[in-house]
Amino acid sequence: MTKTATTIQQQLELLESRGLTINNRDKAKEILLDIGYYRLGFYLFPLEQTYPALENRNHQYIAGATFEDAVRLYYFDFDLRLILMRYLNRIEIAFRTAMIYHLSNKYQSNPIWFVSPAVVNRNYAQNFENVVYNSDFRRNPIIHRHHLKNPNDRFAPAWKSLEFMTFGSVIKLYDDLKVEDDKIFIAHEMGVRQVVTFNNYMHTIRQVRNACAHGLLLYDLRLPRAIRRGPAGVVPAERNNIIGSLRVINYVMRQISSSRANEMINQIKCIYTDLCMNAPILKSLIPDFSEI
Repeated sequence: MTKTATTIQQQLELLESRGLTINNRDKAKEILLDIGYYRLGFYLFPLEQTYPALENRNHQYIAGATFEDAVRLYYFDFDLRLILMRYLNRIEIAFRTAMIYHLSNKYQSNPIWFVSPAVVNRNYAQNFENVVYNSDFRRNPIIHRHHLKNPNDRFAPAWKSLEFMTFGSVIKLYDDLKVEDDKIFIAHEMGVRQVVTFNNYMHTIRQVRNACAHGLLLYDLRLPRAIRRGPAGVVPAERNNIIGSLRVINYVMRQISSSRANEMINQIKCIYTDLCMNAPILKSLIPDFSEI
């Protein structure tokens, strides 16, 4: 049966009928107009009696659950996203720089080594122009200016091209490096001994970054690709969740700057402590961010 839209008044009445306490109805109306009933539902979910089941939910809330608890969880997730974006960006730039600097110097005679069949897998080289270096990519002002000045160049050199490739595209380039020693060198530069583990860590970081960029849930994040055992110290129960992801981010960030890693962890623990103080009911319902 197709559901129909509801008014703010109907939404509040429905939540109350399911056992949720709303301490300030005027403020709740303001919040629902700001955040939206559907989006807030993701943060009401842990307060349901049948959480974390996705099937056969009765949508009844646990005793003592309040509308304000869900709002606090929403803002915790929002603040966590803002914190992480700063450090994820730092990791992305460090990885991108390692690729550009070390491989461009190794292959000095070929500034477009990223499309050389001697350096990358042939399929990657053949598809690069259509998949990455397409018309949209060429519209980048710096890339466009390069081709105006150098009309015979098929591609801009690595230090320009890789700088404007997406994080996912740079990871794909790493995956398709043909020479295993190149992969090993980059992984070692980022503090990971095994290539397969480093690859897994970078994909984990990318998944978290994408979740942040697209406003997806973080407190209840579920990774499609499990985190491997490795130096980040992720235990089996954390291999697909946000705590395991934060261990990976913390480990890689620590290879770049231990002070920035400490800063990140302290900020996360601070907002988690604030959440638990103001919405203690959530402490046993969401991951323990004090353990990272």
